[in-house]
Amino acid sequence: MNIRHNIVLRQKLAAEYVLGTLRGGARRRFELWLHQDADLRDITAQWQQRLAPMAEFAGGVQPPKSVWRGIERRLNLKANPASGWRFWLNDNLAFWRSLGMVSTAMAALLLVVVLSNRPVDAPVISHVATLSDDKAQPAMVLTADRKHHALDARVVGGDQVAPDKSLHLWAVPKSGKPRSLGVLADNKGKFALPDNAIGDDVAVLAVTLEPKGGSPDPNGPTGPIVYKGNWVSL
Repeated sequence: MNIRHNIVLRQKLAAEYVLGTLRGGARRRFELWLHQDADLRDITAQWQQRLAPMAEFAGGVQPPKSVWRGIERRLNLKANPASGWRFWLNDNLAFWRSLGMVSTAMAALLLVVVLSNRPVDAPVISHVATLSDDKAQPAMVLTADRKHHALDARVVGGDQVAPDKSLHLWAVPKSGKPRSLGVLADNKGKFALPDNAIGDDVAVLAVTLEPKGGSPDPNGPTGPIVYKGNWVSL
């Protein structure tokens, strides 16, 4: 497949590669193209810059003790109290190779167990968006949980908002009036996700600077646009 002149496909593959949704042979093939195509590397780096702020939403997960006990049981690991501290002085090469393989297996198994023990109500992210300021710098990250009809917005850059102002989030359709998605408090917000917020007719997502509490006009924004961007469907 020749993607050199297919701009839309190059952008799509780069975004999926950065998100981790490009897998298997397609991912290996894309990595081969990266080695041969400097422009494709630039596109991928741009997507990494746009999506990096998503890490703000990632929280640490402490696996329960039952996970470790399960790993020990599945790998048939048993303590050897007689060896004590001398156990770590063993310079046998085969021992260290075995330990390395066991460590790798434990890490993989731990990941599987942790993922399988996620809460059933955990968010199921269907769309993400990185909104940029007038200098094309990432300023806000949005995630849409279509299953639970939830929208999470968080400012990750940009200037502080004056006390008498508010950031107002909008979905701007290709035709018709902008749709208010919510007013951010303290540079973040959690809102209900209407279906028309992520529909195919949404041309752009925009944030305007409004008087405290949001736009006073029910028909749309009154202040300037400070951030804008588009959804990326997962």
